[in-house]
Amino acid sequence: MLAIIGGSGLTTLSNLDVSHREVVRTPYGEASGALVFGQICGQPAVFLPRHGYGHTIPPHKVNYRANLWALHHHKVTGVISVASVGGIRGDLQPGDIVLPHQILDYTWGRNSTFFDGNGTPVHHVDFTEPYDAELRRRILEAGQQLSVDIKVDAVYAATQGPRLETAAEVNRLERDGADVVGMTGMPEAVLARELGLPYAAINVVANHAAGRGDSVNGIHFESLEHVLHEAMGRVRTIIERLVGYQDNCPPIGMSV
Repeated sequence: MLAIIGGSGLTTLSNLDVSHREVVRTPYGEASGALVFGQICGQPAVFLPRHGYGHTIPPHKVNYRANLWALHHHKVTGVISVASVGGIRGDLQPGDIVLPHQILDYTWGRNSTFFDGNGTPVHHVDFTEPYDAELRRRILEAGQQLSVDIKVDAVYAATQGPRLETAAEVNRLERDGADVVGMTGMPEAVLARELGLPYAAINVVANHAAGRGDSVNGIHFESLEHVLHEAMGRVRTIIERLVGYQDNCPPIGMSV
């Protein structure tokens, strides 16, 4: 059973035929919301909104440990993270779908490991390649089958939020090698690795990062909704194909 964690722009998964919802009690407190179980084209899947129902949890307050523990508790076979990002690299435009392959972590103060105290031995996980290669391959293959363009091999910079970055900060991120910037990629990715969960991310470029493209004079949020709405529709079709597309199961709705 594949798990999908939705971020900004994907607060519901409209092509999920819901069977039930379940609140999972975890040793790390409450998850962002109830897990939503169901089927996509006859195949089991579970959805979790990262920012809660109503989008009320800011990036630095998300209980990433509870979210990942809850999914692991239900023995999911992999986790797809969907999140909107700002585009830093020159060829990335609003509405582009990006499959990142590396992470730069600028977050601080977040609970970033399951191995920290109460007599738990320290465990150092290999994080050389932060995203699961096989899951990334399957996502890319699903996009190719649907003729949906996916930009590959991008470095994701995880910042603290909830504010957006200054133009100077984006310049620094670019010098560090970042291609896109978001606020939720860490510690989610490393927590999945600690639990042995295959994890990959699908990023949607919502806007040019500060000081880039049409964001030179500031980011205008009212222009982002349409971009996210259309792009998340394409993300849903990719997820549908990935989970198990059937010819008799067309995409269901595109509401965000």
